[in-house]
Amino acid sequence: MSSHVDPSAPLQGEPSVRTKRKLKKEMRTQLVSFVLMIFITSMAFLAIASDAVPSGFAIPFILILASIQVIFQLYFFMHMNEKGTGWVNAMIWSGLFVAALTVASLMLLIGVVKY
Repeated sequence: MSSHVDPSAPLQGEPSVRTKRKLKKEMRTQLVSFVLMIFITSMAFLAIASDAVPSGFAIPFILILASIQVIFQLYFFMHMNEKGTGWVNAMIWSGLFVAALTVASLMLLIGVVKY
């Protein structure tokens, strides 16, 4: 009993051409976002180390860059930009919203008590 083997079929365990193309695109996206995050990190460090950013704007500047970093990491490294992650997105963003409200209200409460 001989079985017919399709010569055009990929070998067992070898990814298809479509999968290879998708992995190559994924790798390129990961590499570009990694380089962008390194650039943002070095930009934040150099801006503060060289006193290029006024001292009154230093903390908001770092927080803005940190927010960009978090979004990059969530969407590119944690794959939140893929299909089927709607609930994950909704839960994370609502959690961040509640956390921001909590921090803002505590800052307001501390500010009111202080004066």
